[in-house]
Amino acid sequence: MIGVSTANNKRSVYRPVIAMAILSLVICGLAYPLVVTGVAQVALPYQANGSLVQVGNRTVGSYYIDNGFTLPIFFHARNESNPANMSASGVDPDIPLSDALSQIPRIHGATGISTSELTAIVTSHEEYTLFVAGDPYVNVLELNVALISDYPLVYAAYR
Repeated sequence: MIGVSTANNKRSVYRPVIAMAILSLVICGLAYPLVVTGVAQVALPYQANGSLVQVGNRTVGSYYIDNGFTLPIFFHARNESNPANMSASGVDPDIPLSDALSQIPRIHGATGISTSELTAIVTSHEEYTLFVAGDPYVNVLELNVALISDYPLVYAAYR
């Protein structure tokens, strides 16, 4: 009898622990993520779905992630001539204004778009880290979408 009651005592000690583990798994692993995702889909659907940018009916990328533009006719988030400005994560879509301006000769050579027009596009998309102060930067996807939209003959394959 003593052996039976000891085994029952061990089971009764572990029962609440196992129950709490299962309950925690259900709440934290299933219920909470589903609720947060549902609220985000209702309240902020654009952001919850990745802040995707479209040109026409085609999705061209996400506003918050480098989209891997590598053709010479586009601005690049990873400027090979100045690798010191790369982000720590390697997926930052923003580049310093000086990096964008340094890419204008390459894009001009590949597309024939005048350097003054390219400079105007870059400066019109200029943002600052502290509203109107701080370091100026541009979002590469915004620049490339502007090129696709403003120059339909050059970028016809990307519309």
